[in-house]
Amino acid sequence: MGTAEMAGKKLTVVQMLPALEGGGVERGTLEVARALMHAGHRSIVISAGGRMVEQLLTQGSEHLCRDVGHKSLFTARHIWFLRRYLQENQVDILHLRSRLPAWIGYLAWKGMPVGQRPHLVTTVHGLYSVKRYSAIMNCGEKVIAVSETVRKYLVANYPRLDQSRVVVIPRGIDADAFPYGYQAPQAWLDSWYQEYPQLKNQQVLTLPGRITRLKGHHDFIDLIATLHKSGQRIYGIIVGGEDKRRKRYAEEVGRHIADAGLNDYIVMTGARFDIKAIYSVSDIVLSLSSKPESFGRSVLEALSLGRPVVGYDYGGAGELLRILYPHGGVPSGQASLLPEKVMGILQGGSEPVADGHPYELSVMLDTTISLYESLCDTAPDGYSSR
Repeated sequence: MGTAEMAGKKLTVVQMLPALEGGGVERGTLEVARALMHAGHRSIVISAGGRMVEQLLTQGSEHLCRDVGHKSLFTARHIWFLRRYLQENQVDILHLRSRLPAWIGYLAWKGMPVGQRPHLVTTVHGLYSVKRYSAIMNCGEKVIAVSETVRKYLVANYPRLDQSRVVVIPRGIDADAFPYGYQAPQAWLDSWYQEYPQLKNQQVLTLPGRITRLKGHHDFIDLIATLHKSGQRIYGIIVGGEDKRRKRYAEEVGRHIADAGLNDYIVMTGARFDIKAIYSVSDIVLSLSSKPESFGRSVLEALSLGRPVVGYDYGGAGELLRILYPHGGVPSGQASLLPEKVMGILQGGSEPVADGHPYELSVMLDTTISLYESLCDTAPDGYSSR
């Protein structure tokens, strides 16, 4: 328990991000908001809104609808409003979670009298391109890195960043939501195999993630095509929503499946809300992003259930594999090694995934709230990193 809470101080915390439509950043924002409410603090989220707002409000937080993530000069008008809002509400912590909202939040904060400024926290959720626009994520009094991968990236690319301000707080998942050995209920199985009867009693590989080029769908299709050429009757599931801005890419993936003669062997489910059940009927989950990512939540979710994961050994996904399932790592970009790795696991040539991991959601939340509280034990001192 932090000293601020022991002293009975109720904190007001504002988190800023572009929108609340869905995704890892949004999910983490709601998780922290819920933890703040449970700890007796006031939680406010500023965003352009979205389908997750209702859940946020149900949890007891407040939502201020402002389009702080729209890439337009008109977005700057929010600076003056936000400055007044932070002062009027005596905000203790301003937590910035995305680059454009961070610029708006920072400029509003910078223009406040020193004694009235909230403490400033940023979270680096991605391995952003190294440029001045991205450097705003280093402006926090404390800079949260969501993995050791992100911390190393900051050290390598921002030598002027005071490393004592960087705090690694890995993302976490609820162990109760992804329990080891989970089996989907029979009713779900009946419905699933009614929709996809070709998958029943087959060996299945699953690639989760939105339908964007980053996620490695072409490598996944090539993997299954290679296995078929070697006489292995393997099926594939591509789980993820189609990005409205990238319809051509989704069509490209569909053509690749057809050209490879795999229409009967690879299904594209679209966006699903039953990913845990889908993992449970998958023999192996794949992580094939073409660029290193900051954490790799799908890798952790699958491993938490006890499902093997094969993925490129870089970025946050590689970090998780090295710690939790080293056998699943493949050198980055070495797609030609995937078939042998996959078949080795399918044929029982590796140790099972171990039960338990250190990436608990409760640890992430407790550490974040404690960070807020410890900052509020100190008076604003005019801190600025820029």
